[in-house]
Amino acid sequence: MIAEELERYARHIVLREVGGPGQTKLKAARVLVVGAGGSGRAGTALSGCGRMSARLASSTTTMCRCRTCSGRSFSQRLTLAGPRSKRAAHAVEGSTRWSMSRRTSVRLGAANAIDLISKYDIVADGSDNFATRYLVSDACYFARKPLVTAAVGTFDGTLTSIRAHETRARRQLAIRRYRCLFPEPPPAGTVPACAEAGILGALPGVLGSLMALEVIREIVGFGEGLVGRLLMVDARSMRFETLSYAWDPANPLSGHAPTIKDLSVHK
Repeated sequence: MIAEELERYARHIVLREVGGPGQTKLKAARVLVVGAGGSGRAGTALSGCGRMSARLASSTTTMCRCRTCSGRSFSQRLTLAGPRSKRAAHAVEGSTRWSMSRRTSVRLGAANAIDLISKYDIVADGSDNFATRYLVSDACYFARKPLVTAAVGTFDGTLTSIRAHETRARRQLAIRRYRCLFPEPPPAGTVPACAEAGILGALPGVLGSLMALEVIREIVGFGEGLVGRLLMVDARSMRFETLSYAWDPANPLSGHAPTIKDLSVHK
């Protein structure tokens, strides 16, 4: 790192759990952030962490690449989708003079999800629809990439980290899959969208920041992460709780008799 970077990221570097080696990992990391709104705000939260490469994607059509070098934590290349991506890119670019963006036209889907995810070290999913959420989690499993995924409701949210591609070597935690928690998406129409049910405005920002923290933890390797644990946030009573979850031998992705062997189920 150059002298200006050392000064800019000094608060990270003096942390015993991060230090110079940790900041160097952040600088080299490539993160795919799915979803430019809601808890997908992790992208803008990550823009304060150093020189890091990130990309924000969604299931909508327009995407942009944005490379930023923030004054707080770590810089990224972000690819954001849809109209919200443009606003998010402007927000990231406004955080530092070392930023630029480039927009391309692409759609995240079953045909390109594995290829896209394979180019990154870790995925942060803050998408606001079940189709994208299950597509991304399945694609991370097949692409052998770690996933940090968050969801928000009206007054609540959840967050977990998944290293589904790994084996039992890491204390048997890595074998937990997203589909061990939620085997299938709920039937269409049973869960109202935010536009119908409403959502507490500050809540997505809280989950987005927690997601960014978990991504940093996965990259640097400090403390105890959320692999095999689900963090639940209750904004009504301001309670944070975690529950442990186990591998489900009946899960359709990696159970004893898996029925999902590729992404064709998402077409």
